[in-house]
Amino acid sequence: MARIAIVGAGVMGSALAWPLSDNGHAVALVGTHLDREIIDAAQRYHRHPRLDRELPPNVTAFQTEAIATAVDSADLIVSGVNSWGVDWIGETLASVLRGGRDIIAVTKGLRAAADGSVEIFPRVVAGHFSAELRRHSTFMAIGGPCIAGELAARRQSCVVFAADHKDHAERAARLFRTDYYHIRSSDDLWGLELAVALKNAYVIGVGMAHGMLQAAGGIDAVGAAMHNPAAATFAQGLYEMEQLLAALRGNAHYAHSLPGAGDQYVTAMGGRSLRVGTLLGSGHTFSEVREIMAGETLEAVAIVRAMSRAYPVLKANRALRDESLPLLETLIAAVVENRAVTLPFDRYFASL
Repeated sequence: MARIAIVGAGVMGSALAWPLSDNGHAVALVGTHLDREIIDAAQRYHRHPRLDRELPPNVTAFQTEAIATAVDSADLIVSGVNSWGVDWIGETLASVLRGGRDIIAVTKGLRAAADGSVEIFPRVVAGHFSAELRRHSTFMAIGGPCIAGELAARRQSCVVFAADHKDHAERAARLFRTDYYHIRSSDDLWGLELAVALKNAYVIGVGMAHGMLQAAGGIDAVGAAMHNPAAATFAQGLYEMEQLLAALRGNAHYAHSLPGAGDQYVTAMGGRSLRVGTLLGSGHTFSEVREIMAGETLEAVAIVRAMSRAYPVLKANRALRDESLPLLETLIAAVVENRAVTLPFDRYFASL
């Protein structure tokens, strides 16, 4: 039996308690300061209110004040915070850990500096550690199509665990792998994190096609919807993602496998990223979208903003096969420049 600490009691981090508990491991579910009501419900009723399920038997819930004890006794730490919590968890773990640890993240996103250089979140976390602590720790990530509520219901799910060394990823995978949670191990942490971040941005484009349907008055009298433009935009997103992965020296194959196409599919089934696009496609400017969705974490928007810094540098360095990526340019125009845009169907798949 291993001891696992999940830090961040949101739905995705918490859902990982199910395969861990089913494998007989002891799970400490530790809330952040934003998770007090969730942890209170977990402690009182052994139930996760957002997943609307009783927690598995091997799970013990802790408020954030107990984080030092929970993580110091853990064999592995799961980072379940959202993208705005990445610095917090890096700083917090760096301050409370008394030795190196395996750390695996479900957080999706990336950052780009003013010079266009890109960084993935596991390396942001590592950057808060001392050189000694970093040397004895392993930083990993989970990517692929996995809706939290389905994992907690023990639905069949296929994902990728990645680290800089494949044996480290496989060591973690053995703790989680069940007959319903299927895990492939990879040594391309960089490429995995790029792919799962980029697909969030491109789902905004798919949402825009849904918004076009709303603007047109909905499904017509004989059932015509907007599946054609949504499918074309979905495919264009994968086409552009492949180029971006190659240009950024990640595994371009990920664009068409679990971290890219698979994860983009489940993300396009609903959620905040899709809603941003739907509102844009129905005629709202991004400033209006931000007001409508005030208070919601818009991780896809942060990724578009990061790519607005990285994309011009990749073009200037001639790192991209095509001269331009029209869907990414449209997303940047909408989100960063607050322009009214339409999907550029005439520019899709120009090199085919």
